[in-house]
Amino acid sequence: MGYRVAVVGATGNVGREILKTLAERQFPVSEVVALASPRSAGQQISFGEKQVLTVRNLETFDFKGTDIGLFSPGAAISAVHAPRAAAAGCVVIDNTSQFRMEPDVPLVVPEVNPQALEGFRKRRIIANPNCSTIQMVMALKPLHAIARIRRVVVATYQSVSGAGKEAMDELFTQTRGVFVNDASTPEVFTKPIAFNCIPHIDKFMDDGFTKEEWKMAVETRKILDPDIQVVATAVRVPAFIGHGEAVHVEFESEITVQQAWAALREAPGITLLDRREDGGYATQVDIAGEDPVFVSRLRADPTVPHGLAFWCVGDNLRKGAALNAVQIAEELVRRKLLAREAA
Repeated sequence: MGYRVAVVGATGNVGREILKTLAERQFPVSEVVALASPRSAGQQISFGEKQVLTVRNLETFDFKGTDIGLFSPGAAISAVHAPRAAAAGCVVIDNTSQFRMEPDVPLVVPEVNPQALEGFRKRRIIANPNCSTIQMVMALKPLHAIARIRRVVVATYQSVSGAGKEAMDELFTQTRGVFVNDASTPEVFTKPIAFNCIPHIDKFMDDGFTKEEWKMAVETRKILDPDIQVVATAVRVPAFIGHGEAVHVEFESEITVQQAWAALREAPGITLLDRREDGGYATQVDIAGEDPVFVSRLRADPTVPHGLAFWCVGDNLRKGAALNAVQIAEELVRRKLLAREAA
């Protein structure tokens, strides 16, 4: 059985990656429709090795007869068009932050909480978590099953691709400018990003945290366990693709490094790359274009009674966005939760 799939925001970084991922994983499609803003309508975009799609106007598109909508157009646009698509019978898998914390919208990482999908019919909208949250809960899940997690302290090192194509262009332009003595004024970021780190992602909140840091805390509790406390510091770094995270975890009971190693080796979607030698760990450059979340530098944290520290890194455009969305669609098919299969 093939499904009619609409990719909304098809011309953006994540939209293009969704199209690539659908083709690579041979998702059963009868038709793929590429949708974007009126400004992008008419553009040509690749789907797989042979097919070229003409981008259509999201604002005038009728979602009736569309089975799945994979949305990544920005929160404000999803707020308007995701409910419209759902009302037409389309199951929306939304990559934006718009619906994540709404209680009747499942927030899903298929390897972590696939059972949450059972509640999607109330709104016909499923939310994809924040890219940084996804890779962290992927690594935390198998550890939480051994010894319940009490508290997480995390610092993120997030690539510019998380802020879109213009951000990637700004890093490239500024880097080149350093070598040709041609300084440019930051436009996407608040400070120069080339050869720099910026401890500021998303808007500042009243308590001094940024919204990106808040997302990691509340999303982890919704996905994994409402009792886990999370404190995050989110930093933008001059890497094009891939987010890294230094994670310190406090558990309620004893867990050894050996137990954690064994659990992570068996965990779906996790690659344990942890050799205690020069280069025996994963970095952003190593994992660009890869699907798994890589865990390295696993060690005991001696500052708390039951603690571990580790480094994890993942491709934010793949598992952090496109791949997770496609996996949600695959899980809907596997569980026979789509309307045509349930009928």
